[in-house]
Amino acid sequence: MSQIDPKMVDKVLDRGVVVQILPTKEEFRKKLLSGEKLRFYIGADPTSKALHLSHAKNYMLLEEFRQLGHEVIVLIGDFTARIGDPSDKATTRKQLSREEVLENVKSWVEQIKPLMDFSAKENPAKIMYNHDWLSKLTMEDVVNLASNVTVQQMLERDMFQKRLKEERPIFVHEFMYPLMQGYDSVAMDVDVEMCGTDQIFNALMGRTLLKKFNNKDKFVVAVNLMENPVTGELMSKSKGTGIFLDFSPEDMYGGIMAQADEMIKVFLVNNTRLPLDEIDEIMKTSNPRDAKMRAAFEVVKIFHGVEKAQAAQDIFVQKFQKKEVPDEMEEISFGSDTVSLFDVLKKCLAGTSNSDIKRLVEQGGVKIEGEVKKGLEDNIALSDSGLVLKAGKLKWFRIKK
Repeated sequence: MSQIDPKMVDKVLDRGVVVQILPTKEEFRKKLLSGEKLRFYIGADPTSKALHLSHAKNYMLLEEFRQLGHEVIVLIGDFTARIGDPSDKATTRKQLSREEVLENVKSWVEQIKPLMDFSAKENPAKIMYNHDWLSKLTMEDVVNLASNVTVQQMLERDMFQKRLKEERPIFVHEFMYPLMQGYDSVAMDVDVEMCGTDQIFNALMGRTLLKKFNNKDKFVVAVNLMENPVTGELMSKSKGTGIFLDFSPEDMYGGIMAQADEMIKVFLVNNTRLPLDEIDEIMKTSNPRDAKMRAAFEVVKIFHGVEKAQAAQDIFVQKFQKKEVPDEMEEISFGSDTVSLFDVLKKCLAGTSNSDIKRLVEQGGVKIEGEVKKGLEDNIALSDSGLVLKAGKLKWFRIKK
């Protein structure tokens, strides 16, 4: 590799996405400046069909290391997903079938493509699957692997300590997860693992195993989890919460606009590459809505391009800033002259829990023909032409009999 510009390295390390580097940031920075080509990877288990913006910032960071001249690997945990990562889980995670995992992973590559260059003529980003090596381990291999770690080490994990105190079960297969993830580092013979702060235990397991099997040290680069700085709420692919990468331009833009104001800088820092001084200027605007619109535009632009980002912004302005009803909306028929508000919302907001529907109504978040509705048992008289229903800030329906 050619001479590395220290300013480029510091720009990546000091943006605010990276929160911890092990063993030390100083050693890692020195390694990056040495000109040695390193092998990086970050993994994610396909426990759902869509990735969200907190994943996106990981791949954006990985691409920056690729642009610095390093080899980068996107690892899809199609084997570890079937074990179930116990990280931050008070109960055992549901195990997935091979079929479920493969179904989830189908669209992942397409979702990541706007963020990374997999077709570069020189040093393209790579995709690997840990089923390729973990499924080939024999019982003898697994026993040998397990002999490198004590039960006491495993029980140091916070979530296991919590379960012990609460007398909740800890299953033996959950001990296998950090071993399998750790073995990924051995199989790929990496120099650097990127991970969320909730994955540091697993990443350090990989550091231990890589040293024992390959006599090689590994850096662990931990990134933030994009939590709400006020509530601590995280995006979750397994829970279906967050701004997902397979959203349409309009849904992605609207989803960001629906976030709390304290998330504006979080999106700007993590999901755009605007300079930090420019972000500081944006945050000085007197109206947080304007800053949030800039954040939404910049994020949608990355995934869908400038024209679609501008169209999404225009649609948002038309719908919400000008208080106009959209020209097009989903039509839902009920086959009845009257139906309760609760039944209307259960069908329109399929998959939403009863408690969330009740909360939405109580907060005045449901309007029919512009009138706030607060009685879940109230009967709604339907017509052939239909009534306009607005649920929350973003969802519009035309409900018909």
